[in-house]
Amino acid sequence: MAITPTSNRLLAMIPPADRGRLCPHLELVELPLGHVVYESGDQLRSVYFPVDSIISLLYVMEDGASAEIAIVGNEGIVGIAIFMGGETTPSRAVVQSAGHAYRMNPAVLRQEFQRGGPMQQLLLRYTQALITQMAQTAVCNRHHSIDQQLCRWLLLSVDRLPTNDLTMTQELIANMLGVRRSGVTEAALKLQASGLIRYSHGHIVILDRAGLEERVCECYAVVKREFERLLPAS
Repeated sequence: MAITPTSNRLLAMIPPADRGRLCPHLELVELPLGHVVYESGDQLRSVYFPVDSIISLLYVMEDGASAEIAIVGNEGIVGIAIFMGGETTPSRAVVQSAGHAYRMNPAVLRQEFQRGGPMQQLLLRYTQALITQMAQTAVCNRHHSIDQQLCRWLLLSVDRLPTNDLTMTQELIANMLGVRRSGVTEAALKLQASGLIRYSHGHIVILDRAGLEERVCECYAVVKREFERLLPAS
């Protein structure tokens, strides 16, 4: 399937006239697995609209430990600080699932946001949905089991990809969830034994999505409903 700017759902929702002003400034780039889009405290030199990749936003502690606070795929944008009044962000952005994204100069997006109108409202609604995901992730990490967290993470990830296949090592998943690798291994083996996923050599295939949805905690549905409410599919 050909990749176009409308492969990103946020760009697809922008009125054609507004999107027409942006398209000349969009550059399609490849994002390899594990690539650091920006580090904590970096000045944001680009914003990204993922199309078939997923970028993870992580908070990194002074000792190097990290935990995921949100993921962004084809539903959104990485770099909201640009139009929310900041030039930097305390999170690190890392490619969680390899693929492509459209890259843009932050000044172009800021100028478009300051025009007001539909583009501004769309970006603000997306930001509200992203904040909901961050808040629910914090609640989930505190109150729910690793099994439930892994189910939530898998469902949110596959929602943002065109296939049911994820290329991801257990070590990277553990870093994302902020738990021990052994905990992820145990949780993944349970899901595999139940016929919900197939895992081997850093490759996860979702076999039974409905089964995952039965096991997942309420956090997944809360985030999904908020995105659908604020950014309904056309």
